[in-house]
Amino acid sequence: MDITIKNGQLTATINPKGAELNSLKNNTAEYIWEGDAKYWGKHSPVLFPIVGTLKNNSYLYNGHTYVLSRHGFARDNDFKIKSQSEDSVVFSLTSNDDTQQVYPFNFELELAYTLKDNTLHLEYTVTNNSTNAMPFSLGAHPALALPGNFESYSLKFEKDEPLESVQLVNDLLSDNRTTLPANNGILPLNYELFKNDALIFKSLESKSIIITKDDKDYIKVSYADFPHLGIWTKEGAPFLCIEPWQGYSDTADATGNITEKEGIITLDAGSKYLARFTVEIAN
Repeated sequence: MDITIKNGQLTATINPKGAELNSLKNNTAEYIWEGDAKYWGKHSPVLFPIVGTLKNNSYLYNGHTYVLSRHGFARDNDFKIKSQSEDSVVFSLTSNDDTQQVYPFNFELELAYTLKDNTLHLEYTVTNNSTNAMPFSLGAHPALALPGNFESYSLKFEKDEPLESVQLVNDLLSDNRTTLPANNGILPLNYELFKNDALIFKSLESKSIIITKDDKDYIKVSYADFPHLGIWTKEGAPFLCIEPWQGYSDTADATGNITEKEGIITLDAGSKYLARFTVEIAN
């Protein structure tokens, strides 16, 4: 059963399967993509314990090879509700026999959703309950609904900076770079931007992006705790994913050793890792 939280301005609905945000709306509009499988049948999957694709869909750890599919398994697992109030809910996923087959660590992944005024706050907590250090990546994948003419929207980056996107080749990061045609930190949207799949930024000074519609603020995503960012849509689809990431796909020359993977986080035994981002609806 989906879980609904609300305050005086917003209502959010989350599916315990994958702790996936299915809906975020105010009194006038829905801001999360409806999940029409014609384009993409998801809304806002949680990416853990990897982000993106592994070379050969596998990795090495302590001499063993493990198979792990794109973006990991969290999005396909049922989370338990740890706590709930009218305007917030905390979901929890813990390691089990199935996860141990592909990821040999004891962990807890908590995802807290909280509504404050016109903003949804998302907080991820990863706990390493193993006796060894735990390598992982973490990411979000919210698909924001963009009704109407896609080209009436633009991205307004917090900083006026060069926007250099790393290109994917066969789902892996390549050495190819594309400089995007932004002007004063503003990037007009069109589907041609995504002809080679997602825009991937290994580093940005900007820690927030505002989606504007006809030059008016529409949605703001802030991601100070996430060093990497993906932006993605599909041809003709009325949505845009703004994806705060801790980690990204393997490079073509990756060794396969998970502890050597670019962008990987190593969490000491018994330690916790916390990351937050927000989705703010313009008034």
